Amino acid sequence: MRLVELAAVDAAKTQVAKLRRAIRQSLKAQGFHLRGNSVSFRQRRDKRSIRKRHRLAVAKRILLAKSSLEELEDGLLSFIASGSEIDPARIAPRLHQVEPDTIESRLFKYACLHWSIPISDGYGRRLRFLIFDDSNGKIIGLFGLGDPVYSIKARDEWIGWDADAKADSLYHVMDAYVLGAVAPYSRLLGGKLVALASVCDEVRRAFARRYADRRSLIAGKKREPHLVLLTTTSALGRSSLYNRIKFRDRTVFERVGFTGGWGEFHFSDGVYERLTGFANGPCVTTGKQEQCGRGFGNRRERVRKALSTLGL
Repeated sequence: MRLVELAAVDAAKTQVAKLRRAIRQSLKAQGFHLRGNSVSFRQRRDKRSIRKRHRLAVAKRILLAKSSLEELEDGLLSFIASGSEIDPARIAPRLHQVEPDTIESRLFKYACLHWSIPISDGYGRRLRFLIFDDSNGKIIGLFGLGDPVYSIKARDEWIGWDADAKADSLYHVMDAYVLGAVAPYSRLLGGKLVALASVCDEVRRAFARRYADRRSLIAGKKREPHLVLLTTTSALGRSSLYNRIKFRDRTVFERVGFTGGWGEFHFSDGVYERLTGFANGPCVTTGKQEQCGRGFGNRRERVRKALSTLGL
């Protein structure tokens, strides 16, 4: 009995040592600086270094999508223009709303896999759009709208919301969780075209059609679906894409500040799954809502608890 107990202890110590080593190696490969048990951003916070930190997360999303898109790749690539197929004087943008389980929905997903940072699928209410060039049938760019984050201090202060006003009005706001042009249109200011298209009347009408006569899930209310504001954030810091975009001398996008928060994108190369398996053992959950069950409330809690237990 004593030998079995000692063997179990040794196995647990070995598991902890291997997991700590895997975490440190993964973070170091992404450009983080490790000293002792702490992690810091030692290198410059320029766009190149930010992309490097997201590289493994992007690779993970590509791997997960491979089984569903690989057989379609040749057909999807036919929508991507080469430079010789574009005549800037003949570009004819056409907005197309993406519906589920269509070739356009797969094209949207495929294009997002080529962003330099991992693109989420959005959450809550969602509207997706592609912009095609009718002169050649190729894709210019895309944007996806989803439910906005509830608390963004810079946005709320710019609008002047108090808690009651925000609870009542946030329904009429959507967030562009992905927005941009694909190559080679991205070299022809295509991103600015996509940004301008995101606020066009066709998008407002699509929002009204999609959510007419629907009851909100949390508040249980029916509201008139008027889209009055789009928000978006740039994962790479200040972005020139939204600068100087005007319609009839009216500025379309205005920078209002910076967000703050947490994420766990840097545990995307299999380390998160190992952290989860470890957290399910010695870590104590902190979920307080009955409807959330007895497990961890979210990915961040798993990561935080596991790292703390590992002494990191």
